[in-house]
Amino acid sequence: MMALPRPEILSMTEPQSADAAAFAEARERYRREREKRIRPDGIAQFQDMTGDLAAFDRDPFADPELTREPVDEEVEVLVMGAGFAGMLTAINLKAHGVHDVRILDKAGDFGGTWYWNRYPGCMCDVESYTYLPLLEETGYMPTEKYASASEIFEYCRLMGRHFDLYPHALFSTVVEDAEWDEAAGRWHVTTSRGDHLRARFFVTAGGILAKAKLPGIPGIGDFRGAAFHTSRWDYDVTGGGPTEPMDRLGDKRVGIIGTGATAVQVVPQLATTAREVYVFQRTPSAVGERNNGPTDVDWFRSLEPGWQAERIRNFTQVVTGAQPEVNLVGDGWTTAMWEDTHVKVDDPEEAARLERSDFETMEGLRRRVDEIVEDPETAEQLKPWYGKHCKRMCFHDEYLPAFNRPNVHLVDTDGRGVERVTPTGVVAGGQEHPIDVLVFASGYEVTTELASRLGFDPRGRGGLSLTERWSDGPHTLHGVLTAEFPNLLMIGIAQAGFGTNFLHFLAESAKHVAWIIAACEREGVATIEATPEAEEDWWAVLREQSRLIAGYSAHCTPGYYNNELSFDEKTARNLVYTGSILDYAGFLERWRAAGDFPGAAVVTG
Repeated sequence: MMALPRPEILSMTEPQSADAAAFAEARERYRREREKRIRPDGIAQFQDMTGDLAAFDRDPFADPELTREPVDEEVEVLVMGAGFAGMLTAINLKAHGVHDVRILDKAGDFGGTWYWNRYPGCMCDVESYTYLPLLEETGYMPTEKYASASEIFEYCRLMGRHFDLYPHALFSTVVEDAEWDEAAGRWHVTTSRGDHLRARFFVTAGGILAKAKLPGIPGIGDFRGAAFHTSRWDYDVTGGGPTEPMDRLGDKRVGIIGTGATAVQVVPQLATTAREVYVFQRTPSAVGERNNGPTDVDWFRSLEPGWQAERIRNFTQVVTGAQPEVNLVGDGWTTAMWEDTHVKVDDPEEAARLERSDFETMEGLRRRVDEIVEDPETAEQLKPWYGKHCKRMCFHDEYLPAFNRPNVHLVDTDGRGVERVTPTGVVAGGQEHPIDVLVFASGYEVTTELASRLGFDPRGRGGLSLTERWSDGPHTLHGVLTAEFPNLLMIGIAQAGFGTNFLHFLAESAKHVAWIIAACEREGVATIEATPEAEEDWWAVLREQSRLIAGYSAHCTPGYYNNELSFDEKTARNLVYTGSILDYAGFLERWRAAGDFPGAAVVTG
């Protein structure tokens, strides 16, 4: 294995001791920036791409002429979702000998997030060797340390062929209704294609970044130019393609709303192709060095069997502060997150030391802005004033330099956001900026209600809808099983795991779900669901774990990490397990090892 030393010598910018005055000033700046972003509507500030905005959700990549006969069939397992979560579930089921599987997805192919995200410059921010699953099993070698979206999408298709998943898939198909039939012991599912499917087990694998959202800005529907969400990139407007330069923006003024991970990748591409680019910012991202490069073929071929599982585990250990003896990845993530600074500690001196460590990491990123961005005012506006665990860090080598170009304009809204969209432009700070093309880099629903993200409301025993059962928030066992919904298995983040490497969490979840189904088949279990008592026990575990970071999170600027600071009894139950994915996986492993489905109500026969 290629091992790197502890990351003290791998820092993006060597940390410098901060004097007391600068430290105190930063604390106050953090507070002020947080206060700017707090709004009474919280998570409700975003809107669905439905109704008058349904055109934003159009699939620009699928064959619009696709037709097929409706499918009427009974299967053992129905999986909703053909991204990595759904694919890994089907692959694990096959490994257990369960082959009667049907996969549905609204997308036109395998890929999930990577089917939709084809915007220019898109790539993963976790290294390919850690992120892409089953590399040893497929024999695939990523071309770069950070693979492009196009490569990841093609890898998803390769997995579909390698594991013979295509015959099981129905694409461009939306689930419209799903109801449990108690007498038949089956889920009845109908779709937008007129399909009627009956399944013993129903798996919802909608993914983490599945449902795109728009900001609730007045006037979006009035804009007369071209407008689209980054996950539905319109190359008919921009020209080019995911691997070809855009060639239709040379005379266009392009506005992009959002400065998160997506915009960090899009802006440099727009900067080199558009006449003018206006970047509308509420809160800047923390942007470190990516330092991408081609895969060292000799190194990759030298890796011994089992290397990927070890590397995945090591990466998670490093970015959650476990500080293993070696850092196998040695990137910006493992440098910045080497020390976990957001967990509560009782010793005041240690708490102060961790706060200082966090500050110095962020100071390094702020200094990086000064070193790269030439205009002092623009540089100041691009500096992130919040703790390192508040928002997902970004790593890119062209984003900050893009603001040195004369055609790129940062429109900083001082935390308030865009005021409105007019037929011809965007208004911010009372000034209208004329725009020809408007791009929304506004992300995805992450912490909204599950039924909203799925696009349908499953009905369990007695016709009870999931929204009704979860009227006061989610009730689950490990985020997978829920009472009154027999044989419904969920892969998502509601009361489940979360972490820097989404694929690590999804892979562990898919393994767990497939094991449950296979065990039920093996042991003659007709139905399985959580008991209400087990749901409350798991909720207690989540609450206890969340207390370790609650103080830190509450002082962060709003974002999806802290649910836009929307806190009430219902949203509180929407917690994720805030510890390491390895710890979350440990709960699942111990549950499986117990062998008697602890905390689950099972009916045999």
